[in-house]
Amino acid sequence: MNQSVHSAQAGKPAGRAAQREATRTNDPVRTMAGILEVATAEFASKGLSGARIDEIAAATRTSKRMIYYYFGSKQGLYIAVLEEAYRRMRAIEAELHLEDLPPEDALRRLVGFTFDHHHDNPDYIRLVMTENMERGAYLAQSKSIQQLNVPAIQAIRQLYDRGVAAGVFRPGLDAIDIHASISALTFFNVSNQHTFGLIFKRDAQSAPALAARRDSIIEMVLRFVRA
Repeated sequence: MNQSVHSAQAGKPAGRAAQREATRTNDPVRTMAGILEVATAEFASKGLSGARIDEIAAATRTSKRMIYYYFGSKQGLYIAVLEEAYRRMRAIEAELHLEDLPPEDALRRLVGFTFDHHHDNPDYIRLVMTENMERGAYLAQSKSIQQLNVPAIQAIRQLYDRGVAAGVFRPGLDAIDIHASISALTFFNVSNQHTFGLIFKRDAQSAPALAARRDSIIEMVLRFVRA
């Protein structure tokens, strides 16, 4: 075989790989979004220590070098995954338009949304559980997560204050405590579903059971804040 032809053929795969790499570099937003999506599942499934950058790179058809280029390190990618998970939840919360509803209806919508979000996004629950096992060490390094949670507490505080002013909510409650109660009740239904179901021999994930549990949690929170 002619040496020049052989060299050209040998260079084709490398040339195509280089072209793919260049395309991803030229579309960093799309590339980063794809990496974050795959990394979310990887970290949620295996935790920070068990997740592998090699597997994330293979699933996204990128390279470890590119992942480190965008995120700096495995820990940097993990923090970015946490930030994106919180950002998505808070972005949806902002679309609830709680200020347009009477206080009780607004609280019903917020609790119902939180229940549905947690049920539909088990990876979010696993990420939060993972970060608690890390004692919040990586969440503490993120300024954006701290900022993202400010509007969430402000929304609850404004909702609650409107309810107090209208005479439907009792005074003296703390917005962060209300938020903690909503989170605890809705979080448990996902985080403990397997152990709870096995211990009590109950299918808590069937459609009727989920609907009943959702209604029960909404009612518990409303009774807690009612005047």
